[in-house]
Amino acid sequence: MIEVGIVEDNVKIRNLIQRYLDMQENMSCKAAMDSVEEMQEHLSKHDPPDVLLMDIQLPGMSGIEGIGLIKKEYPEIEILMLTVYHDSHKIFDSLVAGASGYLLKHTSLPEIKESIENLIEGGAPMSPQIARKVIQHFNKPETEKKPESDLTAREQDIVNGLVDGLSYKMIADRFDISIDTVRAHIRNIYKKLHVNSKAEVIAKSLRGEI
Repeated sequence: MIEVGIVEDNVKIRNLIQRYLDMQENMSCKAAMDSVEEMQEHLSKHDPPDVLLMDIQLPGMSGIEGIGLIKKEYPEIEILMLTVYHDSHKIFDSLVAGASGYLLKHTSLPEIKESIENLIEGGAPMSPQIARKVIQHFNKPETEKKPESDLTAREQDIVNGLVDGLSYKMIADRFDISIDTVRAHIRNIYKKLHVNSKAEVIAKSLRGEI
């Protein structure tokens, strides 16, 4: 049985999806909330679901912010975005934050069910329009994808390590340097890129802005 949770502030959409998933023989949807904060409260008292359907525009914390917090506490939860937003920044920010898939809200109920099953089997379901944007991003000419950057070669190595999902210790081990040296490089990278978090560095790299 696949346990599914929903974070969606549109009551009609939330109830429709919840009822549909509960009707499936292989799925159960007990937790359907209208905010990240409510879902966090629920998760603190109940077993986490296998998959969480997450909207982006929510009351209180945004869905993208919520991804990072929920994945930090419950890394085993697969998060599938279900939103009206299809701009590149929100797509990549969601994926960088830890989402495993990205669907648009016009996705049919059977397709949502199929995407959840795909996710559980190790896939990364995306609406065709979203998949095309991802492909277009990675098909950019190299000159467009890699603009001039004032990062040093070592700082670029550190960025690549962050994109690969490495911890500071793992980056230090990869390049045979100390963790303090890694932290010093990270501070310089933040300053040069005018960012304040690791997620922003990764997002800039995935968007070809470094």
